[in-house]
Amino acid sequence: MAGGGFRVLHLVRPFLSVLPEVQTADRKVPFREKVLYTVVSLFIFLVCSQLPLYGIHSSSGSDPFYWMRVILASNRGTVMELGITPIVTSGLVMQLLAGSKIIEVDNSVKEDRALLNGAQKLLGVMITIGEAVAYVLSGMYGDVRNLGAGNAILIIVQLFFAGIIVICLDELLQKGYGLGSGISLFIATNICENIIWKAFSPTTINSGRGAEFEGAVIALFHLLITRTDKVRALREAFYRTNLPNVTNLLATVLVFLIVIYFQGFRVVLPVRSRSARGQQGSYPIKLFYTSNMPIILQSALVSNLYFISQLLHKRYSANFLVQLLGKWKESEYSQSGQLIPVGGLVYYITPPSSLGDIAANPFHALFYLTFMLTACALFSKTWIEVSGSSARDVAKQLKEQQMVMPGHRESNLQKELNRYIPTAAAFGGMCIGALTVVADFMGAIGSGTGILLAVTIIYQYFETFDKERASELGFFGF
Repeated sequence: MAGGGFRVLHLVRPFLSVLPEVQTADRKVPFREKVLYTVVSLFIFLVCSQLPLYGIHSSSGSDPFYWMRVILASNRGTVMELGITPIVTSGLVMQLLAGSKIIEVDNSVKEDRALLNGAQKLLGVMITIGEAVAYVLSGMYGDVRNLGAGNAILIIVQLFFAGIIVICLDELLQKGYGLGSGISLFIATNICENIIWKAFSPTTINSGRGAEFEGAVIALFHLLITRTDKVRALREAFYRTNLPNVTNLLATVLVFLIVIYFQGFRVVLPVRSRSARGQQGSYPIKLFYTSNMPIILQSALVSNLYFISQLLHKRYSANFLVQLLGKWKESEYSQSGQLIPVGGLVYYITPPSSLGDIAANPFHALFYLTFMLTACALFSKTWIEVSGSSARDVAKQLKEQQMVMPGHRESNLQKELNRYIPTAAAFGGMCIGALTVVADFMGAIGSGTGILLAVTIIYQYFETFDKERASELGFFGF
């Protein structure tokens, strides 16, 4: 075990005994049991998402993390305030460090894998504590002086334990007890919950035209029953602004179907084993080669820009450079005084709010489209290099498994893979960006980013579900 990187990982070893750990399944967990573990994990997450933090004075006012909630699976003012931030952040940091060879990890060595997972978990715990303290000190739950030391410590402890629960649930699912990963499950649930709520919410909101139901479907029936002019009622239900409408709902369903259709696009490369004669296989390269990573990274970048811009705007709103980054104002339709971008860079990387907005400001729409396509393509190409899924890495893996491509020399394997993988990564990233833009322009519920994440995750779950069920049936000889 040569190399200075290993010494860095060895620093984690003393902490492994105190970190919470889920033991790897020592038996084949039956499919039904996996489904049960997955459902119970989801139930715990949903309960935590509705459990209010004890000791907070206020969680009203502008939410600086409003734009990040979709990818963080977090809920404001609850013990799930941090959501999956600690896991995602620690995972991305460790992936980047390992991919860029700052920390050298040999994935074929069991001890190295255990140390890397331990380092990721330790970093996740540290981020949980750091963010919990930062949230309290930044005044997100009221002035720190008014909170008092007791309440401040109590809030930090609640957020810390909720973070540990999320880390353990994610590990439980990934270590063979459940299906998929906690991160994917919680993101998809959060987005789907948001879409269902906006479709069927029974909450009434007074927007100046009398009380209206928030849910698009309920509002449709309510308007048809209460209004005498049915044509006008239908027009309002389909095109009302500032609240979810039926057009938004139909756009959401359409984008769901388009993304599912594109998920099937792939190039299948034939491979065969050198050691076992006659053993044929295939290596599929999907159009969405990097799955939903480009959109997660793009969302994280934009959300952090929003957060920094809002903080600077509150303190130095008259500064020219701060205005160049972004101008903000309170939304007239938000009851909590939520800030929205109205100028600067952050305005141009925010999707237009409607088709009317696109017609009124075509440069904004064009800039947003260009930014999304470029950012997603670049993030996708970068991700294959740091995550170990580039043509070079795949060729190395296939050689280790003694797999070759029929009709090609072993030395040409990387060259052949290079014809497909970088193109699939860049073009797939652009397609994901384009689908996000289409969803945003059509006004789909839950934003284009949210829908892309939800659909790709649900599709992955479908594939996992199908694979698990098939292996179970095969196991029993059906």
